[in-house]
Amino acid sequence: MFVDRGFVSFDILAMAARQRYDRVGIALSILLCLCEWSVAQISYSVSEEVDKGTVVGNLAKDLNLNLQQLKSRNLEIHSGYKILYFQADLNSGFLKVNERIDREELCPNTVKCSLNVEAMLSQPRDLRRIVIDILDVNDNFPSFMEEVKIIEMPESSYPGERYPLPTAHDADTGSNSLKTYKLSQNEHFSLDVQSSEDGLSAELVLQKSLDREKQAVITLTLTAVDGGKPPRSGTLEIMVNVMDVNDNSPLFSQSLYKAKIVENAEIGATLFTLSATDLDDGVNSELVYSFAAKGRVDPSDKFSLNEETGVITVKSIIDFEEKQAYDIRVQARDKGTPPRIAHGKILVEVIDINDNTPEIVVSSLMNQVKEDAELGTVVALVTVTDRDGGKNGHSNCRLTGSVPFKLKLNYDNYYSLLVDGALDRESVSQYEVTINATDEGTPPLSSTNVITVHVSDVNDNPPRFPHPVINVYVKENSPTDQVIHTVTATDADVGENAKLTYAIINNVSVPVISMVNINPDSGEIVCLQSFNYEKRKTFQFKVQTTDSGVPSLSSNATVNVFILDENDNSPGILAPHSEHSSVNSENIPYSAEAGYFVAKIRAVDADSGYNALLSYHISEPKGTNLFRIGTSTGEIRTKRRMSDNDLKTHPLVVLVCDNGEPSLTTTVSIDVVVVENTGDLETQFRHVPLKEDSFSALNLYLLIAIASVSVIFLLSLISLIAVKCHRTDNSFSRYSAPTITTHPDGSWSYSKSTQQYDVCFSSDTLKSDVVVFPPQFPPVDGELISINGGDTLNRTQTLPNHEKVC
Repeated sequence: MFVDRGFVSFDILAMAARQRYDRVGIALSILLCLCEWSVAQISYSVSEEVDKGTVVGNLAKDLNLNLQQLKSRNLEIHSGYKILYFQADLNSGFLKVNERIDREELCPNTVKCSLNVEAMLSQPRDLRRIVIDILDVNDNFPSFMEEVKIIEMPESSYPGERYPLPTAHDADTGSNSLKTYKLSQNEHFSLDVQSSEDGLSAELVLQKSLDREKQAVITLTLTAVDGGKPPRSGTLEIMVNVMDVNDNSPLFSQSLYKAKIVENAEIGATLFTLSATDLDDGVNSELVYSFAAKGRVDPSDKFSLNEETGVITVKSIIDFEEKQAYDIRVQARDKGTPPRIAHGKILVEVIDINDNTPEIVVSSLMNQVKEDAELGTVVALVTVTDRDGGKNGHSNCRLTGSVPFKLKLNYDNYYSLLVDGALDRESVSQYEVTINATDEGTPPLSSTNVITVHVSDVNDNPPRFPHPVINVYVKENSPTDQVIHTVTATDADVGENAKLTYAIINNVSVPVISMVNINPDSGEIVCLQSFNYEKRKTFQFKVQTTDSGVPSLSSNATVNVFILDENDNSPGILAPHSEHSSVNSENIPYSAEAGYFVAKIRAVDADSGYNALLSYHISEPKGTNLFRIGTSTGEIRTKRRMSDNDLKTHPLVVLVCDNGEPSLTTTVSIDVVVVENTGDLETQFRHVPLKEDSFSALNLYLLIAIASVSVIFLLSLISLIAVKCHRTDNSFSRYSAPTITTHPDGSWSYSKSTQQYDVCFSSDTLKSDVVVFPPQFPPVDGELISINGGDTLNRTQTLPNHEKVC
């Protein structure tokens, strides 16, 4: 075995240089070591039929790598053959025989047999070509196509006449091939062995005249011997029948003919026409043509010979890839008694045509390519073969379509499929790569092979929430361990890279962990306590989702939890009517007019929204027609003047109801006592005329003053708002802010866009807190808006564009 590194071994040159020139040799050695040797070809030789495990060569030494490097770089041996004849031993660094090698099976009818394999290294990728010459051993015997050869020879034959003998075939090559022929000892014949480009041939030479009357049949043994050590041989029995006199033999015009035929020629096409002459007359000059001794290939399998005309025609398909030339032995025999025979030879050259398409073989295909694979990463090895010869067998390989890959030519008909562009599994998870091979024949033939390259995922996409801010609405007094919301994030990656977990990022200022918890797998947010709207109306926390990739990626979302009010508080009566141990009584003069102000009931509700909208009703006594109460204001007034038939003391039970469902109520009792007239001054202050009564001059002046002040205030407010709007940017034109308007009767309205809501309260309502949403919590459809005293308006309710709620 040996290593062929180009034309001259770098190591030998370096050694010779060091012996001749010390200093110059050192510089040359350094220069040679710096040269890249991956372009060199490693060559070994091994005999056929060697045992499995036989060492072919030291790959570690020839690759200039140690055993640890071989293992870390994952040395692999690949070939374009179905059977892997060689395998690298990573423990010893040797290339060993992996399967039985039969040179005659691998390289039939060829003198030199070589196998090409590739040694592939990773990290970084490197490809080395190894050429292994298969040496022949003498494992085949020479053999003849026939067991017995019968030769008919006239007794008038002259000494020196020659008779071609069948040739033997030996599957071995080189020194193990057919070496010579030997003829058994006899007194009549000798053997003449001739060597030509087609091999050895033997002729039987007549040395002594024959005498049929003494010996009619002569039996000879022809032995074919090869050049092996020890030599092997095969025998052929020759029977020579001595015929009677026919003293003129046929004669061909020349002993060797040459002809050409195109492969795949039509059946019946004429190859050649034999022509021979015989000086005899009559029957002895009539000739019959036939094929003579059979060689390794029987010519009658491919050609037909007309025995009368001598025309040779095509009998079956001629394939250049099967055989490039035919050696046809022919003979012309006359009809004399005994017949005389002339022998000739025709060398037929088969002309190749481009009838084989290139064959594409893909090996060492990576199952998956990472989407972050670098440019130049080897994906597969591609081998292109064509059975045709010359330019018909030379092929060019390329990729069709637009794919992020390219083909790199390693050496003749051996390519590497490399990554040539950025890969993104989220965009394209697999590629159908079409390889096209076209030969240089006329017309050219081509073939395609489609391979599927799968792109594997890497963790390059963080998980995403549908919205950065999530609003969650929870009713107060809801049970614990209830799922209030489920957050869901998506990840464009797959597998473990898309497996998400959820966690709450606690806010230092608010003990969120004590209020809610989250399922890390499903994202379900569970409340850990029951909420009270009157104590906490909203709180905020962040949810983080993290994938399982390496390294992991994460993203956050802000969760705003809004507590929805429930009607769980009854109305409360305010002082003075709610004072303990006090008698609720009011005095009115007997002369009180209709609409006389008696008392005002004040009440509040801890709830909000509609649950805190209160209404006042007189429940007892039933059917009284002396007093009435304002449903929304709680003011008790007289409905008419007193009469003599009316009672002096009127016990009233006032019922205060909220607007919740179910409605909660509170009652308060007041005794109204009728007394004698206390004077005009008291009447002036206690008497409030009905709407239909005429205004006094004092009331008229007071109304004009209030209106003037209100107009001045409104004009100032409008001017201030106009200045502010003029200074702000155009962002206000894109956002419609809610507007709160105060009415002269003590009510106010909330409006946004085209919707407006008016809420009326008495002027002495004690609670007037307003919840203003910060910019990060903009109210949207379905949200609750907290207004005076915790009252709420639910914008999902159907209201006209301007509805007054009292």
